[in-house]
Amino acid sequence: MKFIFAFLFLTAMATATFAQIANDNSFSIQVDGKKYDTQPRRIRIGNYWWVTANSIKPDRSVRIWLGSYDHKDIIETGTYLIVDADKPDTKENKKKIQDLGKYKGIAIVKYVEETREPRMEYHVGKSQNNDETIDVAMGADGFLQATFSCSLAGSYWKEKATATVFGGVGRLINKMEDKAITKTTGYDSDIDPEGRGYAKQSKTDTITLTNGTFKLKMN
Repeated sequence: MKFIFAFLFLTAMATATFAQIANDNSFSIQVDGKKYDTQPRRIRIGNYWWVTANSIKPDRSVRIWLGSYDHKDIIETGTYLIVDADKPDTKENKKKIQDLGKYKGIAIVKYVEETREPRMEYHVGKSQNNDETIDVAMGADGFLQATFSCSLAGSYWKEKATATVFGGVGRLINKMEDKAITKTTGYDSDIDPEGRGYAKQSKTDTITLTNGTFKLKMN
C-alpha cells in the first residue's frame, strides 16, 4: 500500500510538471515505411541532452543527439553528419568534419521498440557512418526544426532468464512503473535494454527511417 501511494503521488507530480510543455511540438517519420507521429521532448540522459520522441503500445522511442566530435552539446542552424552511435568521435569523423567544412557537428540517432510486453523483448536501431545528415534550423521563436533520413543497424534484445527469475515481482513492478511514467509524462523511462538485464540476440537487420521532421520548443 505504501508503494502504491508513493507511486501515485509521484505520477501526479510528474503530470503537473510536464503539463506545461508546449503542445506545438511535433515529430513525424516513417519507420520501415510505416508512419510514426508523436510529440518530441528534450531530456537529459547521462551527461547529454537528447531530443526524444516517444509513444506507447508498444513503447517506442526515437532519440537524437546533436553535438561536436569532442562530446559537447551544440544546437545551431546547419547540417550535422550522422555517425556511428557507439563510436561517434573517431579520427575519421573528426577529419571529415574539419576537411569538408560543411558540417556544423555530428548527430547520433537511436531507435528502441518494445516487441514483447511488458518490456520482455526489444528491437533496437543505431546510426552508422553512412554519410547521412540531419539539417537543423534554430528559429528566433525558440523552436528547433529539423529534417532527416537514415539507416540504422538493427539488433534484437531479450530479457535474460536470470533477470526474470531473480528480479521477480520487484522487476515486474519497476517495468510497469516505467511504462506508466512514459505514458503519463511523454518522457521515456528506462526504455533502453542495454545494461539492464537483457541479452543481445544473434539476429540483425536494418531499420530505415525516412522523411523525418520535427519541431521542438527549446525555451
